Amino acid sequence: MSTPLLDVSGLSRRFGGLKAVDGIALSVQPGEIMGLLGPNGSGKTTVLNLISGALLRDAGSILLDGRDIGALAPHRIARLGVARTFQLVRMLPSLNCRENVLAGCAFGREPLWGHAAEARADTLLARVGLTGRATTVPGELTYIDQKRLELARALALQPRLLLLDEWLAGLNPAELQEGIALVRSLRSEGVTILMVEHVMDAIRSLCDRCVVMNAGRRIAQGTPDAVLGDAEVIRAYLGDDDA
Repeated sequence: MSTPLLDVSGLSRRFGGLKAVDGIALSVQPGEIMGLLGPNGSGKTTVLNLISGALLRDAGSILLDGRDIGALAPHRIARLGVARTFQLVRMLPSLNCRENVLAGCAFGREPLWGHAAEARADTLLARVGLTGRATTVPGELTYIDQKRLELARALALQPRLLLLDEWLAGLNPAELQEGIALVRSLRSEGVTILMVEHVMDAIRSLCDRCVVMNAGRRIAQGTPDAVLGDAEVIRAYLGDDDA
């Protein structure tokens, strides 16, 4: 097996008396789609926040291509090739769609400016299904199109590792199939993906392997079918009475 693009070991983070992430270990191979699963409050988004630099770890290591990035600022991590979307979509509301994506172009691994950045932004808008919406402000977009815009901005960073936090949540069946196809196409273009998701159709369709968390700890890892059939995972989601 090749060297992991992302290798997390012993990762921990407390908030006061709550240990939100408790010694998590996971690795993601280049070109892989890894699912990060677990019931609400299990610590999944906190893990993404730690990897992307939005939070600092209390313990453990976060290696990107062998380099420990756990103490770096978010903009430095982005420059190394890590991009993300958020559970609650985050836009720059005073800027139009093209300008939102231009912001990503300026902070990527190979920053772009001027006409080259504008051309790249328009290409990415088309890539995610927002052709013709370049001058639209985010507030005029539908929910799914706001998600598309946030993804385009993340892709503008030219990521090697893309962190998706419930990007497929809240979509109707047709939109979900479009979203699954889009995520799958990103992998075919060489993007490695770690995705937090609750939509099991997406997990089964997209993920090579999954890590399952509960109460800050890893409770299972393996293929989607293996972890979703694991008794401890079923208890975590349903409770002992229903497991």
